Amino acid sequence: RVAKTIRSSGHEALRDALIAARKTAALTQEQLAWRLKCHQSFVARVESGERRIDVIELIVLARALGIEAVELLSVAEGATEPDHRI
Repeated sequence: RVAKTIRSSGHEALRDALIAARKTAALTQEQLAWRLKCHQSFVARVESGERRIDVIELIVLARALGIEAVELLSVAEGATEPDHRI
């Protein structure tokens, strides 16, 4: 059985990496949302796994966190099953 993308190991790893990066940057969800010029609920939905992010959002999130998007992408890539289907 192949997992759906939103609950896949790659997505979970990306979500965990985003949370860790926010905490390393010593930011609350509200502070990150302010940097992103969005609502705190967006950050909460991303971090809870309720909402996926696209590539551009990943770039913007990484910039707001002060890290390279490739760091986050690498985490997701490393955790994504080789046989994962879209």
